Amino acid sequence: MSVKFPEGFLWGTATASYQIEGAFDVDGRGVSIWDTFSKTPGKVVNGDTGDNACDHYNRFDEDIAIMKELGVKAYRFSIAWPRLFPQGDSVREERGFDFYNRLINALIAADIEPMVTLYHWDLPQTLEDQGGWANREIVEKFAHYAQACAEAFGDRINSWITLNEPWCVSWLGYSNGVHAPGKKDFSLAIASAHHTALAHAAASRAIKKVCPNVEVGLTLNMSNTHIENPEDAEVMELAALGDSNLNRWWIDAFSTGHYPQNLLDAYGDLKKDFFKPGDAELLKVQTDFLGVNYYSDGFIRSALPEDKPAIEGGFMPFPQRANMAPPPSLANSLTAMGWVVTPEGLGNLVKKIHRDWPHIPYIVITENGSSYEDVVVDGEINDTERTSYLVRHLQSLQSAIAEGAPVKGYFAWSLLDNFEWAEGYNKRFGLVHVDYTTFKRTPKLSAKTYQDIIFKNGF
Repeated sequence: MSVKFPEGFLWGTATASYQIEGAFDVDGRGVSIWDTFSKTPGKVVNGDTGDNACDHYNRFDEDIAIMKELGVKAYRFSIAWPRLFPQGDSVREERGFDFYNRLINALIAADIEPMVTLYHWDLPQTLEDQGGWANREIVEKFAHYAQACAEAFGDRINSWITLNEPWCVSWLGYSNGVHAPGKKDFSLAIASAHHTALAHAAASRAIKKVCPNVEVGLTLNMSNTHIENPEDAEVMELAALGDSNLNRWWIDAFSTGHYPQNLLDAYGDLKKDFFKPGDAELLKVQTDFLGVNYYSDGFIRSALPEDKPAIEGGFMPFPQRANMAPPPSLANSLTAMGWVVTPEGLGNLVKKIHRDWPHIPYIVITENGSSYEDVVVDGEINDTERTSYLVRHLQSLQSAIAEGAPVKGYFAWSLLDNFEWAEGYNKRFGLVHVDYTTFKRTPKLSAKTYQDIIFKNGF
């Protein structure tokens, strides 16, 4: 078996606008839901905000130089909707468009392909005030935003991602409330899950109307679930519902126009009147590639004993009666986020996707990375655990590609340490260390290892 990746494999790094840009009140940018959420006491560790983040808005030339030194061929970044349309309406802020034009042109000048994500969670606050993703009107507004971006940047952007992790948008934002806008209402989460699926289709059509030859995809956070006791009917039912909720909802939507029936049955009356006649045709859309964000596998070990209380709330509107902790053999193999390290899962996942949805033309790993407690010693960061995570996941991916999985690219998460959402600056995922006081960038051991893998196109 070859230890090389295919010729032309797309090596990249990824970031998100609110996590790195800073400049929250510069050049007419509007308020986003993450500005509001992070400044609400108790929502983010240490009260951190993205006001300054990594100051990428003013330092993107330095960051592009780092990427060029790494040898990456592509950079996945997101556009901040409130920079372009501060109130979420049709009124443009040209200084926002100018910023992304400068960024895109600088990337191309450095021979780095720009890949754009239209939505990585920083919704204009004015739209949330109108109901956000739980309000069906957002579908049309998102399509307008997508069309404006295609008109402005489509002459230089060949790969577009409509939304990043709509599961997180829906369930973390509107169900258990740990992400902006911090709502806790199952019916709002279900509505958001439906509207993000409609928005992907509407935005895809809007982009293709302007730029018919570009490729448009959707990025989902996906995982495998290990079931310790497949003879337990309750556990198997929960696993099937979890798979539909996390992995199948959006793919089935753009593929068939329908959602998994087991999940619709479970949601019952909570679906209310979100689903309209004709939605099946609106949901179906040609999706040129699937972006996959993978961090860890999940586990369902057994049903909880009757004397143990079920887990209330979370990601589905019924109590969960299962022990979802990793097995003891993996208990010491955790990242700083508390996520188990399962590198074989990445290869298994892309093979599963290809098996279950063979009509998807190809897959791109749009995020994969790990958080660890980095220590700076004499100006060096020897992040051996993150380096091991990176290498082992890439080995798993390469093996799956050799077995036929149609994976065309890999984007390491993340280029920079950054604002890690509800964790604030308490968690670091970067290949490059950022001093949040001086904004000094220092490539870590993982960056140097990634550079070597890119140079060799393998191991």
